[in-house]
Amino acid sequence: MGAEKIISDFKTAVREIISLSEAGAGDIMVIGGSSSEIKGEKIGSSTDLNIGETIIKKLIEILKEKEIYAAVQGCEHINRALVVEKKYAEKENLEEVNVIPHRNAGGAFATAAYKYFDDPVMVENIRADFGIDIGDVFIGMHLKEVAVPVRLSIKKIGEAHLTACRTRPRMIGGDRARHKKL
Repeated sequence: MGAEKIISDFKTAVREIISLSEAGAGDIMVIGGSSSEIKGEKIGSSTDLNIGETIIKKLIEILKEKEIYAAVQGCEHINRALVVEKKYAEKENLEEVNVIPHRNAGGAFATAAYKYFDDPVMVENIRADFGIDIGDVFIGMHLKEVAVPVRLSIKKIGEAHLTACRTRPRMIGGDRARHKKL
C-alpha cells in the first residue's frame, strides 16, 4: 500500500473522530500506532521512522487547525509514556518524566512527535478526550472514563487495524437521577 493511500486514510480517520467526538479547542487526542503493523509486519519488528514522521506531521497539521492538543503514546519500552506539548503539560499540571523516544525505545510515532512538536515533553499519564489506535497498541490507559467505541469508515491504516473512541462523563445516581443526552 502506497504512502498516499496511508495518508489519505489517516486524514479521513482523524477528521471523522474529531467530528464524532464533537472535539474542540483545548481538547486532547491520544494516538498510538505501530509503523510495523502499517507495513503488515509484526508489531515492534520493523519500525519505520518515515511512516511515523509522515503520520505525525499530518496529525499536527489537522489538530492545529482545530486548536486540539495531541498526545502521542510511546511503546512499552518507555512504559507507554506520551509526548505532549509543554504548554499542555503545564496547563494540566502534568509531571514531566525523563526519557527521549527513539527508534528502538519509543517507536516511530513518539520519535516523530518528539522531533516535530514545538516544545515536546514526556509525561507518564493523561486523560484524553478521544483517540485512535493504529495497530492495536492499546491506548485505553490514557483515556478519560468512560470510553465509548466509535466506528469509523476507515478500518485500517495500511495493514494495521484501526480503532477509535471518544469519552463521556460517567452517569451517576439511582432510579430518580436524570441525565443529559450524550
